[in-house]
Amino acid sequence: MQEHLIDNPGLLFAALGLAAFAAALLPRLLGRVPVSMPMVFLGLGALVFWLAPGLPTPDPLAHPAVTTHLTEVCVLISLMGAGLALDRPLSWQGWRSPRRLIGLTMVACIAVVTLVAGTWLGLGLAAALLLAAVLAPTDPVLASEVQVAEPADEPDAPAEDEARFALTSEAGLNDGLAFPFTYAAVALSTAGLGWAGFGHWFGVDLLWRLGAGLAVGLAAGWLLGKLFFNAPLQPLRLADHAEGFVALAATFLTYGLAELVHGYGFVAVFVCACAIRAAERSHGFHRVLHSWVEQLERLLTVLILVLLGGALTRGLLDALQPRDVVLVVAFLLVIRPGLGWLGMIGTGTGPRERAVIAFFGVRGIGSLFYISWALEHGEFAQPERLWAVVALTVAASVLLHGVTATPAMMLLDRQRQRVALRRHGDASLANETAV
Repeated sequence: MQEHLIDNPGLLFAALGLAAFAAALLPRLLGRVPVSMPMVFLGLGALVFWLAPGLPTPDPLAHPAVTTHLTEVCVLISLMGAGLALDRPLSWQGWRSPRRLIGLTMVACIAVVTLVAGTWLGLGLAAALLLAAVLAPTDPVLASEVQVAEPADEPDAPAEDEARFALTSEAGLNDGLAFPFTYAAVALSTAGLGWAGFGHWFGVDLLWRLGAGLAVGLAAGWLLGKLFFNAPLQPLRLADHAEGFVALAATFLTYGLAELVHGYGFVAVFVCACAIRAAERSHGFHRVLHSWVEQLERLLTVLILVLLGGALTRGLLDALQPRDVVLVVAFLLVIRPGLGWLGMIGTGTGPRERAVIAFFGVRGIGSLFYISWALEHGEFAQPERLWAVVALTVAASVLLHGVTATPAMMLLDRQRQRVALRRHGDASLANETAV
């Protein structure tokens, strides 16, 4: 059977074609049904690999380099899409929500999970910190139902509602800002983290890498914005030619430059996308770039979720212990929602918006990247168990948030419209109304 399935190019190409068609059609067919595209492809992967035992097992532990780079590319492309989608200009007050979600909620989640995993699960400090850092990033890939859909190209377009803006900007930022904690876990697992090690981590892994990522992202975004919209020669003004694939060029160029100077490439890509967006907010080229990125992101997401579904049915969860399952449930239903709610107090959001923002901390491709990268670079005990906890968290998040996202956002939107009509007599002001 394996030879028939793997060596038959017709069958392979037909399967790839069907998957691509499904990726294009499912978001439209599902519409307002409480079933997300990630749920479908995760289940499809599990079903296919269960029914076809001749297929090779997509074990991430056996193929760490492939897993790392595949998830890395998917996260990079999704970060570019997230940054391009945000219409809100950068300001200290306007970005209160993501500042709270990063500076308070993410850091608190890392501290709580490290404590619980180190004491209750019996993991060592390095493994506990790694698990906390890996679960910290929310995901710009699997959370499309609760994020900003696409950039507006009209100056008077309605403002983004706070829930979608907060979740999109949080996902764009914390995929890079979880890296210092991952570096700390890797350092603890290898040589420990004494005073010298802490100094290196604080000076290099935190300050330098973060600063370099921000600087490269800002510089690349500014230069690319000038090239796209204001190049002195018309043939170089790429915005006039609607070449969407240059979004991929911008992503890889920015990431590569940041990595060359040992900066955080994830941070650089998201900042670059925001800078490109700021260069000319009302130009329709942003929609072209975002659309191209979104399509490529969707294809990569399909591939990763099918492989993850297959790995789940082929023993990836075998190392799980009962306490691990309790931690996953507590993290998704108590720790993140509770700390998210506390972190959003004082941001001007209403209780319903705050509840949605706190609850929909979707875990996904970013977590898969971090665990794969860290296990390649560190020396952690029980790697199978760590992978099992992360995989279960991602799968549970796909199911839990996939079922609840559409109904929750519909209810929130309807409530926002009712409040806007009652306060202002104008439903078009719904996105600017806290509920």
